[in-house]
Order: sequence, then structure tokens, then C-alpha cells
Amino acid sequence: MSIYTVLPAEPAQSAVPAPEASPEPTEAVAQEATAAPEADPAAREEFIDRMLALAQTLAEQAGNRPQRAHYAGDIYVCKNFTVHIFRENSADYKIAAYPDARLVIPNNLSRDKSRPHAYGIAWEDIPAQQGNPFYAAHAFYYDANLSKEENRQLALAFMREVKKGDFFQMSANYQYGVGAHSAVFTADYDPDTNRVAWTDSNMNGVKRNGERYGYVQFGAQKDIGWFVDAFCQRTRGATLYRLRDDIVRR
Repeated sequence: MSIYTVLPAEPAQSAVPAPEASPEPTEAVAQEATAAPEADPAAREEFIDRMLALAQTLAEQAGNRPQRAHYAGDIYVCKNFTVHIFRENSADYKIAAYPDARLVIPNNLSRDKSRPHAYGIAWEDIPAQQGNPFYAAHAFYYDANLSKEENRQLALAFMREVKKGDFFQMSANYQYGVGAHSAVFTADYDPDTNRVAWTDSNMNGVKRNGERYGYVQFGAQKDIGWFVDAFCQRTRGATLYRLRDDIVRR
């Protein structure tokens, strides 16, 4: 039973892990599932660049000052931040195979549906026909049947698959806390430095008058081992959600 695997073309909607890692389609199958009837690589890249540009603008406006990330409507809550940069740009794009569908970004999978895994590894499974432009390109779920080192090697292999524009969902236990976190990678994994770069909000934060305030990051960088240490633990894991190839301008 593999842990780090390529998942099928249509992702999930909330942030909770999928069931125990099971046999999954090969990467060729995943690519076939997202194959574009009309591919427009320029449109897809433009969509990613616009989302990242907005994230950078928000980070610059924050100026390393923590932003309120306490209430459900606060865009600086970690998941809300990634949803915000998507929604602010998605209206100008569509899935070529389903041109009438308005693009949506799935919610995190519920806690109940995430069991026996921890909440925060996966999204709800919304079909592309309903406007979901993402698919789960790669996922890692800790496998208790393997050794800690075997799991770690699979988790490292998972992180080497990072591509610019991938939406990242993990359940972690690390220096900033315990639970779900969302981010977007701003560049491909760099094999020369073994590092990844990302944008997010509220990974780190402070409390003011009983309310949570989170720091906004753009272009933050870490060795992939740092992320592996965070999510390579029993019941935890992570998923890379990637835009389909058939994203075109509306």
C-alpha cells in the first residue's frame, strides 16, 4: 500500500485527509483525466501569476504586521487567504471541457469524513463538471505499517513534486501549532537547494485582546525536510492540488 501517490484528476473540497492510502492511478492516468480538449498553457500560467501577484500585494501591504485572522470572514485565516486569491481572479477563466461551469475552490473535507486520518489533509471531492479546476496531483498519508524512516523518504519524494501554483494542504504538528494549514507554492521545487518557496497567511501569529492575528508571507523558503518534519506523523499528511491543464480564458 503506497503512501505517496498520484491521485485521480478531481480533487476534494474541504481540508481533511482521504481514506487510508490505497492503490491509485498512475501519473499518466491523472494527466489523461485532466487532458484538455483545448489547452491554453498561457491562460493557465496567467491565472497562476495573477493569484501569486495578489498574494504578493497583500503581503507587501501587510508590511510584516500581523493581520486579523480570527473570524470566519477574515481573509487572513490560512485557508481563507488561499481561497481569496483564487476567487479574486477565477471569474476570468473556465475549464475548457466544462465552459458553463463557474470556477470554485473546494472546502476542506470535514473532520468526520477525514477519519481515521486527521483533519486538514484533503479537500472535498467536487467534480470538474461543477467547476472544480483542481486535481490532487500528489498526496502523502502516513502509513503506520511502514517504519518512520520509510514514511519520511516517501514524504520527501512527495515534496520534490512541488510545482509553481500548487495549492498545498497539510495536517501538521510543528513549531507554529497543531492542525490544518493551507499555502500556495510560488516556484517549482529547487533540486539544487532542496528548498521550496510559498505564500500563505497565519502560519505564525499572535493574540491581541483575545483575537488571533496572522503574518502574511510571500516567497518564504524552507528546506523540504522542514515541511516533512511538520506533516510526516501518525494520522497526518499533505496534498498538492494542481490546476488542470485545460484552463482557458473566459
